[in-house]
Amino acid sequence: MKIVVIGATGHVGGYLIPRLVAAGHEVVALSRGTSERYRDDPAWEKVELVTADREAEDAAGTFGARIASLEADVVIDMICFTPESARQLVDAIRGRSRLVMCSTIWVYGTLTAVPATEDDAASSPPWGGYGTGKAAIEALLREEGENGFPSQVLRPGHISGPGWKVINPQANLDLGVWEKLASGETLTLPNFGLETVHHVHADDVAQAFAAAVEVGRPERTEFYNIVSDRALTLRGFAEAVASWFGRKASIEYAPFDEFRTRVAAADARTTEEHVARSHSMSIRKARDELGYAPAYTSLEAVREAVDQLRAVGLIRVP
Repeated sequence: MKIVVIGATGHVGGYLIPRLVAAGHEVVALSRGTSERYRDDPAWEKVELVTADREAEDAAGTFGARIASLEADVVIDMICFTPESARQLVDAIRGRSRLVMCSTIWVYGTLTAVPATEDDAASSPPWGGYGTGKAAIEALLREEGENGFPSQVLRPGHISGPGWKVINPQANLDLGVWEKLASGETLTLPNFGLETVHHVHADDVAQAFAAAVEVGRPERTEFYNIVSDRALTLRGFAEAVASWFGRKASIEYAPFDEFRTRVAAADARTTEEHVARSHSMSIRKARDELGYAPAYTSLEAVREAVDQLRAVGLIRVP
């Protein structure tokens, strides 16, 4: 099959492109061409590279036609963030190509029961620009599926692995959190540290996209949670990280309003974004229908990231 990957040089694309090439597909990798590839691999020598400024071409109304002209069997869209952009693409490739779209678990708002299934998104509406934008795209694709253009929509969790400042046990991106746990310093967690975060390794996300390509055209638009096997509580996460460095975690807990005063304002906002959702997702549907089998636990995905951050000097530990 001929496959066009939009946003191919990103973190997931670095793992996805070699998978698609190894499976024998003809691959066209489309990107802005302004950044280096996330991962070098000999597979890139077999890939057709196309440069495009999606934002500018969306504004000009030409992006969809650009993709349609590539005459792909499957289009994988990793970087669609607005329903207007999705509409232009769908209208251009309808009847020509199958669509596999990247969404996010942030289309879920407040969960009632966990682990949440794909159907639970309907009863937990999102908030915030990112989640609501992706939910609007999903609504468009769901309607298109009912009208003869079904697609596959994958919802990754907190993507992790080498190259990321990954979500830490405070549910933010503060690199100092890793250093505190490594050195035995006391770390403050919000509330009782029982909120959850759900990571996924970039290669497991790539695995899911490659599997979606292989299973073929669905009868209706289908949605899949793509995360590790299990989510982490903040407390358990912190204790596990400390153990990597031969430490016992020193943790104190604070009500969120007090926690907010103890960390930087940007970190507090990120923590709130995550703990207010406390994602914990089911992957049963992806296992059953795509054959998805994550190779990394949440902790394994995070540890690869932390090891790389240490290697380049962004995390300093004893």
